[in-house]
Amino acid sequence: MEGSSYASRSYSELAAAASGGGRTLRVIPLRHPLGSLSTSSTSPWWRAVVGRARGMGPLDWAEAALPCVAWTRNYRWKQDLQADLASGITVGVMLVPQAMSYAKLAGLHPIYGLYTGFVPLFIYAIFGSSRQLAVGPVALVSLLVSNVLGGIVNSSSKLYTELAILLAFMVGILECLMGLLRLGWLIRFISHSVISGFTTASAIVIGLSQIKYFLGYNVTRSSKIIPLIESIIAGADEFSWPPFVMGSIFLAILLIMKNTGKSNKRLHFLRVSGPLTAVVLGTIFVKIFHPPAISVVGEIPQGLPRFSIPQGFEHLMSLVPTAVLITGVAILESVGIAKALAAKNGYELDSNKELFGLGIANICGSFFSAYPATGSFSRSAVNHESGAKTGLSGIIMGIIIGGALLFMTPLFTDIPQCALAAIVISAVTGLVDYEEAIFLWAIDKKDFFLWAITFITTLVFGIEIGVLVGVAFSLAFVIHESANPHIAVLGRLPGTTVYRNTLQYPEAYTYNGIVVVRIDAPIYFANISYIKDRLREYELNLPSSNKGLDVGRVYFVILEMSPVTYIDSSAVQALKDLHQEYKARHIQIAIANPNRQVYLLLSRSGIIDLVGAGWCFVRVHDAVQVCLQHVQNSSSNALKLPVQASGVLTDSVSTPKPEQQHQKQHGLFKDLWKAQDSNADAGGEVQPLLRQNLV
Repeated sequence: MEGSSYASRSYSELAAAASGGGRTLRVIPLRHPLGSLSTSSTSPWWRAVVGRARGMGPLDWAEAALPCVAWTRNYRWKQDLQADLASGITVGVMLVPQAMSYAKLAGLHPIYGLYTGFVPLFIYAIFGSSRQLAVGPVALVSLLVSNVLGGIVNSSSKLYTELAILLAFMVGILECLMGLLRLGWLIRFISHSVISGFTTASAIVIGLSQIKYFLGYNVTRSSKIIPLIESIIAGADEFSWPPFVMGSIFLAILLIMKNTGKSNKRLHFLRVSGPLTAVVLGTIFVKIFHPPAISVVGEIPQGLPRFSIPQGFEHLMSLVPTAVLITGVAILESVGIAKALAAKNGYELDSNKELFGLGIANICGSFFSAYPATGSFSRSAVNHESGAKTGLSGIIMGIIIGGALLFMTPLFTDIPQCALAAIVISAVTGLVDYEEAIFLWAIDKKDFFLWAITFITTLVFGIEIGVLVGVAFSLAFVIHESANPHIAVLGRLPGTTVYRNTLQYPEAYTYNGIVVVRIDAPIYFANISYIKDRLREYELNLPSSNKGLDVGRVYFVILEMSPVTYIDSSAVQALKDLHQEYKARHIQIAIANPNRQVYLLLSRSGIIDLVGAGWCFVRVHDAVQVCLQHVQNSSSNALKLPVQASGVLTDSVSTPKPEQQHQKQHGLFKDLWKAQDSNADAGGEVQPLLRQNLV
């Protein structure tokens, strides 16, 4: 095998001392992975799982099944109870008017918003792993429910309500399955830019869908902005001043209280009490003056929800896309918020357990007339700011909703519709993330394009199309980046043995006849053609070098493989073909710093044998030195190596005539593959490649 005798020599000492007291050239040997494996590292994964399970006691098993056991075991009644009571009451008071508002947004009777904020809260407190997440109805999910169900059946029919409840059951099943199968990682493929563009467009659509309660006339139910605007303009002759004035006043009050509470921590109660203030003021005004132009909520059933089996399974298939979409929103919003709050409060959170807890909450809620529930950003933030310590705060929220259902529903009859609409609009203003678009435009035009395309398609073509287009473009960018990985030509930084991208460090030394290439990605079927094309490009368009003999072409290609985490069979075959092509043109491949798995695969596939074990190195610097050594040994009688001084090769080189130079370069590498063995056996002196103080 070519290079085998050279390998045995290079793994001990590549050369003897140079004439004139030079140093020896040492190369660190690259160990074969099989030689360094221990018994523990090769044990099957299931043994570790079984061992961990055997070490778990009854309480550990209970904690794994019921996350609430984790905080109940260490509950500090004196410190935690007061904080949980305060936060639970605060968010519960905030949830009552919000729940009714979001139910109206979903096209449902306000009572179903209260039902959604009742049973799921208790179930999530038991099975949910977050201690600060506030679960219940949210604006975005309510809009999704309204959008899909409005295209199937009229919102005034009983079937509409049944399908909304069935949707909660389906979402719960999907969330539980994703949690049990540990599939929460799938959502990582959706870019943050897509999420921001989607939520911004959705917030605008939500606001326009609620403006009918301000204008005093009906507006087409749609998730597309053009039909909404056309409907608003078409009904302008029916405009009514009283609801517009009242709704605008409530919206101004809500926004002022919200912003004041955010900016001043001492007044944070204003942010929480805003929705309740609007509802109370509106109800008092209606009860006193009875304005005929102001529409009110109407009668609300009193009492807790009854147990019932979800209905409408014949429409199951038509609800699947929306159930998948709502599940995605739950992962993006709820799990993201829950993780952030867990980090702030100093405990670990498992995304898959969190998904399972949300799923159980939705499944149980569907048996008590709830539509899909998920974590709320605004209420969770208030819950955290109010000092919530455990899931007991969620139980207290549920008790407040239960009390409202039992005793307060007669008071809700005269709540103005415009007050509930103002609550929704005030809540979604925080979702309009135009600052993100400005930031992306300044930082990354590609991400700005993702934001813009998702925003525009969601507004124009609806929520489902917007999400699909955004996700498709997001995945397209991922695939493009993966299929066209970053490849860098490396050079040695002056005075070091560190090799870096020559584009980033133009002062880095490169060597004639040697190209050091770093591939910053796994090598697999999708990108191997691109990588081969780039390598051929480096061979044809020789990068300008500033060190070594002027040999006129590339004779060594060193692959720095430390960033390569994976190689598949297609890449293996392509590397074999590349080796054959290089061998035909007298080009030697060297491999530097592969990780254990990559080196093991290269060894098993025979690539190491093809390239030669002596051409696999721990460091790029070793590979470069060996390549330079071959150049020097093969050309000792033809050309004189330049001498380095002060980090720059300044000594003169005897420059032959062009025809002589061509003949010498041809002779230099013609017998390179044979010369390395004869040089090794000869045991001749090797001149130092680099000055001692520059290595």
